Amino acid sequence: MKEGIHPNYRESTITCACGNVIHTRSTSGDYAIEICSACHPFFTGKAKLVDTAGRVDRFNRKYSRLGSK
Repeated sequence: MKEGIHPNYRESTITCACGNVIHTRSTSGDYAIEICSACHPFFTGKAKLVDTAGRVDRFNRKYSRLGSK
């Protein structure tokens, strides 16, 4: 590899608002995040389907007819 053209790749710590700490390597150093895989609803299984104006029900009614033919 050529000398002097590569960025400084050093140990860094990512700290989440929930308190989770992730140790990794980065060129940007330490930083804080608001949400991580330990507290994100999708990864924790607490995700909820938000039905806006009955769109999910309308979709299910529309395509349930196709399955019964």
